[in-house]
Amino acid sequence: MQDRKEALQREIDKLRAQMAAMEAALEDKPEYGIGGGASAATRWELDRAILQQLRERATGLDRALSQAGEAADGICVRCGKPIHPDRLAVLPDTQVCVKCARVGERAAVPQPAG
Repeated sequence: MQDRKEALQREIDKLRAQMAAMEAALEDKPEYGIGGGASAATRWELDRAILQQLRERATGLDRALSQAGEAADGICVRCGKPIHPDRLAVLPDTQVCVKCARVGERAAVPQPAG
């Protein structure tokens, strides 16, 4: 369990460093006007979106770290079965097992009209 907590904390620290660098880069907002560098403005908007994704990931990892060691830690929220340790190693903030994740992916894929 301590290894999981340490891995989560390392990942959180890495994300926070990336977020700080991204926030610093976003301080200089490019001009949007004619001749103002449309590609720079597009890059700035993409960086803002990436920063938001990093924040969401950090929030999920913070949640996983706070729940680490609790009875529900490593238990799928959909089926109640244990999440495989290898899956948790790769996706430490996951709340669903592989089987439930696959079911969710199939449900999200539009089915052909028949």
